[in-house]
Amino acid sequence: MITQPERERFDAIVESVIADLPSRYTEQLEGLPLVVLDRPTGQTLEELGIDPADEPAVLEMCGLHTGIAITERSVEDSAQLPPEIQLYREGILELSGGFDRKSGDADLRHQVRITILHEIGHQFGLDEDDLFELGYD
Repeated sequence: MITQPERERFDAIVESVIADLPSRYTEQLEGLPLVVLDRPTGQTLEELGIDPADEPAVLEMCGLHTGIAITERSVEDSAQLPPEIQLYREGILELSGGFDRKSGDADLRHQVRITILHEIGHQFGLDEDDLFELGYD
């Protein structure tokens, strides 16, 4: 369970990472909502076919791009919800090793950056194999 001070610390790191991204990435985020949650919602997990009780699977999720990638959109998709990036605090903290390590904030910053770039990649139609090759896995 994440405490309010930990949420605030995490969110400050997210804001710092975004501020430090090159402009070609921050320009893409201007029209793309970025939502930070503790963990994926039950509905999201259900839509992805993940059992909410499967804690290891839930903790593996660092982020999610929802909606249709910019490379796949057409006029016929105008009734669809707009794309969105979701970051999951628990998954990112789990993968980075958490706050309690000496390098905790640096490792967390690194994982937040990778996750944001990974999800921006999905916005532009890159799949998991493409992102792995680019080092954003």
